[in-house]
Amino acid sequence: MTDLDPVHKAASFRAMHSGKRVLLLPNAWDVASACIIEEAGFAAIATTSAGIAFSLGYPDGQEIPKDEMLAAVARIAKGVKVPVTADVESGYGNRPEDAAKTARAVMVAGAVGMNLEDATGEASHPLAELSLQLEKIQAVRETTTNLKVPLVLNARTDVYLLQIGDPARRYHETLRRLTAFRDAGADCVFVPGLRDPATIGRLIADLKCPLNILAVPGSASVPELTKLGVARISLGSGPMRASLGLLRRLAAELKTAGTYTAMEDAPLHAEMNTLMHASRNPESKI
Repeated sequence: MTDLDPVHKAASFRAMHSGKRVLLLPNAWDVASACIIEEAGFAAIATTSAGIAFSLGYPDGQEIPKDEMLAAVARIAKGVKVPVTADVESGYGNRPEDAAKTARAVMVAGAVGMNLEDATGEASHPLAELSLQLEKIQAVRETTTNLKVPLVLNARTDVYLLQIGDPARRYHETLRRLTAFRDAGADCVFVPGLRDPATIGRLIADLKCPLNILAVPGSASVPELTKLGVARISLGSGPMRASLGLLRRLAAELKTAGTYTAMEDAPLHAEMNTLMHASRNPESKI
């Protein structure tokens, strides 16, 4: 992609949700990880809110200040050429106007998509009231319309991830929420925690709109999910945590064996320098 205009970039990203190929999004948490993903040939980059929070010393769950999250998103969006979609948790506020302000800030940061989840972080009522969530989605949509940037809204429900309610009712509650999100203006809907292929296929058939699945170890493969009709596959904080797993193994090897084999797959210092020089001038990328 060579066009840096946000309208065209947003339109391009939107089109990726309805193409013949599933949209694959290995999530980034800083400029270096985003550049590695871009270099690998991915058409777009998603940020991970948990990964960014962890990297800056915060727990996940809207504990990181909004300004710090958006500053990280802005650095990533500035450092790569491909479209970036931002995970902004529940919108950093309980009111529709909070979600609208966050959507505006996402676009100012240079991202052309955003995730909006319905988790509250409160044990007494773990999911937002559906009516409030719909008002948030509508507020985001109104903001993007006013700014004339077709930001791609990925609306998420955590029914399966948080294992809300009677297992026998989770599908129906998920379908109810995601259908309402779609009708309120979401471009794509997201159901992390759902791994059963038959249920995924059933949900796609019932929703008739782009569905995002969170892939984790043990999930169906990309070809299998593509066959089911999944439009978008993301990895969440998995890549960031996997890098920490490598660091843990490296530290253990250094401490016990006194060897360094865990670093064998590390990019060369010169390679990373080249990537970072390019990230300072993304207009030069092809």
